[in-house]
Amino acid sequence: MPRTIWVLGDQLGPDNAALAGARKKDDVLFMVESPKHLGKLPYHQQRLVLLISAARHFAEGKRKEGWKVDYYPLEEGATWEVALVAHVKKHKPERILVAQPNNYDEQQAVEKLVKKFPIEILPTRQFLVPRTDFISWAKGRKSLLMETHYRRVRQEFGFLMQADGQPVGGRWNFDEENRKTFRDWVKAGRPRADIAPVKPDKITREVISLVEKKFPKNPGRAADFWLPVDREEALRWLEDFVALRLAGFGPWEDLMVQDEQLLFHSVISPTINLGLLTPRECIEKAIAACEKGKAPLASVEGFVRQIAGWREFINGVYWLKMPEYAEVNGLGAERPLPDFFYTGETDLNCLRQTIAQVRATGFNHHIQRLMVLGNFLLLAGIKPQEALRWFLEMYVDAHDWVMAANVLGMVLHADGGFMATKPYAAGSGYISRMSNYCQGCRYKTDIKTGPEACPFNYLYWDFYARHEARFAKNPRVGMALKTLKKKSPAERKAIADSAKQFLGGIDG
Repeated sequence: MPRTIWVLGDQLGPDNAALAGARKKDDVLFMVESPKHLGKLPYHQQRLVLLISAARHFAEGKRKEGWKVDYYPLEEGATWEVALVAHVKKHKPERILVAQPNNYDEQQAVEKLVKKFPIEILPTRQFLVPRTDFISWAKGRKSLLMETHYRRVRQEFGFLMQADGQPVGGRWNFDEENRKTFRDWVKAGRPRADIAPVKPDKITREVISLVEKKFPKNPGRAADFWLPVDREEALRWLEDFVALRLAGFGPWEDLMVQDEQLLFHSVISPTINLGLLTPRECIEKAIAACEKGKAPLASVEGFVRQIAGWREFINGVYWLKMPEYAEVNGLGAERPLPDFFYTGETDLNCLRQTIAQVRATGFNHHIQRLMVLGNFLLLAGIKPQEALRWFLEMYVDAHDWVMAANVLGMVLHADGGFMATKPYAAGSGYISRMSNYCQGCRYKTDIKTGPEACPFNYLYWDFYARHEARFAKNPRVGMALKTLKKKSPAERKAIADSAKQFLGGIDG
């Protein structure tokens, strides 16, 4: 009897569990570009190009391999259920196999369809750690440490491990070697490594036109699309990173330079999140480069940590805590998202540059997201759900499972410290050390309060003043609270007045 293999739009790679036992001569691949999912939010046009073009390239590749593909493009306007009705009528499958969806709302939608169609949901293979394994490990814990999880994954898979069970190099963490500043970068001769954009082919050009027509008011410009859309291109992109940028990734991974968008970053998140790359092959290629002496251990460990550590960790937290996690607001933040997050029109140069970059490309690297955008959102008390919505709309690599724990837990500390033991709050000093954004800003980092002061300076202290009681017993922010207590009443009033005036100005 024929079977259907339902391939969701972010399950386009070799780790798709539904494809594992598929039979080319008997089974039919089923794919849908659902307007309900693609239009759920006003997504960045380049994100839509990536999703649609990658799915169409996958389908075309399978057709060339001899597979039968029943594909429902966006132009037909079919929802999953409407497409399934047509597909079942046409092909009469005995079973419809689909890997677990990666996002909660899609999981719920598929589970509802199970009642109407012969659908069998298979455990996903797109992550190193199965959902059930993570939940079993995390069950009953009041908080989770990414570091504990990271070491467990490395031990289980043998990533950067010696035969005696100890980490290669005798240390689990090389962060101290991976924090070179903007001044260090200048002294080193301003090293950089270009990433050549992928030239859109015929399929992608057609998708660009489609997105421009269907989603003309969405952020970004579809015509500027620049990313890989199939597995072959994604593998070349990964190999290019390993050969040309991995060695410099470690020392410069926290660096932010105006007009230098990517520097030594991999930019593999858009493709790995669609399944075009597997986490294991990304890690193993980096480790192989280290073993051949082509990349230092500190750079490779930092890269492995991002995938085996943070990526797996946030996916685990997401499935452990959803759906309640989507509504967390542990700090009681209620300020609406400022309009300039969409326009980029702000006097804060660090925000202006970072927002301009994501508007143009749909991408910022992780420090820009965390320590510029996220830091501001945290200090300003922006409502977590509005911040999450913006991240989901604007980034080419955004998926609910990626952004929920990253934004709500790590960036905004809205989960009460469940996945981050301290808030990622910082004054202007961090941005000044790690970037040249402050050099082109009208605000002054050496002024602490008043209209000429960098807002990060007084917003930082205002944040801790507002939440002084909440963090009183948190040892990781003890130094900040001790310093706050030493400030005179006049200093504290100047901080509060400066914050009130600035925040009142962004409320519109």
